[in-house]
Amino acid sequence: METRESPNTGFGWPWLALTVAFALHVVDEAFTGFLGIYNPTVTAMRARWGWFPMPTFQFREWLVGLLVAVAICFALTPLATRNPHWLRPLAWFYALIMLLNSLGHTLVTILGHTVATVSVARPAPGFYSSPFLFIGSLWMISRLLKTSRMRAPLIAT
Repeated sequence: METRESPNTGFGWPWLALTVAFALHVVDEAFTGFLGIYNPTVTAMRARWGWFPMPTFQFREWLVGLLVAVAICFALTPLATRNPHWLRPLAWFYALIMLLNSLGHTLVTILGHTVATVSVARPAPGFYSSPFLFIGSLWMISRLLKTSRMRAPLIAT
């Protein structure tokens, strides 16, 4: 018996799931004081290495920036279902960044600090939503690997 490929041959469902996890993670970080850990960590790293490129943020600009990123990711979901070539590198980047993000929050929770001078109350801000980022990232990576051999359109139609 021949099986047909689903009309949803791209990576739309994992993209959507990861974006929902990303949105939950932003809420988690906002309500648990993420910037109270992030900004001192960046300041300490700049003191040690002057070239350290990460910026510090005020709450409003940080939240607006992340909400815009989440909105863009939601807007790209329909395209992800079509598996366009140009979106695949972005999908890999998105999945890997979110995977590292989830692992980072878990590691900080285990260690109790980001750098030697910045202690973190346990669990670390953003820890509760990290498993969702982890699972969503793995699903995205799995789907990207599965769809890598599929013929994808150069331009979504």
